[in-house]
Amino acid sequence: MEDKFKNSVGLVKTQYVKVVSSKKPLNLDCGRTLEQVTVAYETYGELNKNKDNAIMICHALSGNAHLAGYHSETDKKSGWWEDMVGPGKSIDTDKYFVICSNILGGCSGTTGPANINPETHKPYGLDFPIITIGDMVNVQKLLVDSLGIEKLLAVIGGSMGGMQVLQWAASFPQTVNSAIVIASTTTLSSQSIGFDAIGRHAILADKSFNNGKYYGGKTPNQGLSIARMIAHITYLSEESMHRKFGRTLRKNKNYTYDFNSEFSVETYLDYQGQNFVERFDANSYLYITKAIDYFDLAKLYGSLEKTFAKCDCRFLIVSFSSDWLFTPQQSEDIVNALVTDKKDVSYCNIESHYGHDAFLLETETLGSLIGGFVKSTEQINSGKIVPVKQTGSKDFEEPIAQAKRTRVDYQLIESLIEPRSRVLDVGCGDGELLSRLIADKKINGEGLELTQEMVIHCVNRGLAVIH
Repeated sequence: MEDKFKNSVGLVKTQYVKVVSSKKPLNLDCGRTLEQVTVAYETYGELNKNKDNAIMICHALSGNAHLAGYHSETDKKSGWWEDMVGPGKSIDTDKYFVICSNILGGCSGTTGPANINPETHKPYGLDFPIITIGDMVNVQKLLVDSLGIEKLLAVIGGSMGGMQVLQWAASFPQTVNSAIVIASTTTLSSQSIGFDAIGRHAILADKSFNNGKYYGGKTPNQGLSIARMIAHITYLSEESMHRKFGRTLRKNKNYTYDFNSEFSVETYLDYQGQNFVERFDANSYLYITKAIDYFDLAKLYGSLEKTFAKCDCRFLIVSFSSDWLFTPQQSEDIVNALVTDKKDVSYCNIESHYGHDAFLLETETLGSLIGGFVKSTEQINSGKIVPVKQTGSKDFEEPIAQAKRTRVDYQLIESLIEPRSRVLDVGCGDGELLSRLIADKKINGEGLELTQEMVIHCVNRGLAVIH
């Protein structure tokens, strides 16, 4: 038991708060209202006296508020980002007050289609109003307000969670100090919308769906399971699937010449589908995927540049090389819009074979980026100068030493730069020159760098660097 709780937030409890009542209903983007909304959420760490150490983490489609720790001593499975959140970890709960809430329309405690409709006293089912990412974020803002927090140190999210982060920055620019967007996009591709549509069709075609009125009876497990299997394939990459499964048969040495699942990849997907129906609601899946499909910041605000025009926060955008669901190009589109708006933005495309799921699996590299970015944001907010000399991990020491051997004399370059200039350092390496220029010449500095390790090092220094 001690080993399980080591470096963990330990035992945690889901909390509930009513953030919407009939006295002040929630106006939704679809034109309808909700008169009652309860939010399920968990917190980790302590909110400091100034209430300026709060971090909101937004979950993806199938996630929930249980971010880290365990609900009981007998729990075998921890929260979904246990490797990232906890004492001494990248998102350090010894320093930060971390919040994670189940989204509006979800099925893990926050008001959604499985909850009771106060007008009919029966589960909403398909009477629940269509919701958007914007509606989800508006409910999260009400939760943050209820906790007495005026400004968040960071809002962090991957996949659909990244959409929420972008919406936070656009809708509440004065509330967000930094936005960390991981493996996400400002709008879905037609291919992604197509995959969502197939999943919804599988649910709607299930004989047990009963027009969404299946609560208390037989649930549409087959349709939901198929929807999950389809979606899960998009979370992986061809390389990761080949490494994990290849063409291996699960039990037999030879083909069985029937239609039962016999390849390892088939039985794996069967398991994923079955595991999903045991914890998720089919109606919630319909509503959440529709909200993802509708998400389109450029359409909502006129263009991406207009979307971010009023944003005053720092941005860290992260993509993964093998992610074909939310591609690196989609992240680069976000970066280009932010650069056009002259925002403080850093970007890293992490080399990974895991596909879209890398945001849950590449915790060491991603943790270095996020931890350094949040820490430097905290330093900037407190007026501290980010030190010129940074100590990186052992993985960084050799490339950084090589960069220092090949760079021209920094003092000569400094002598050529006018104070308060705007400087683009192409091939900025470990960022030492930019750090010196910022400290000595008060320049507005940005860097471009090809090497992933160097980018991470620059981000840890608080520099704006594009990979």
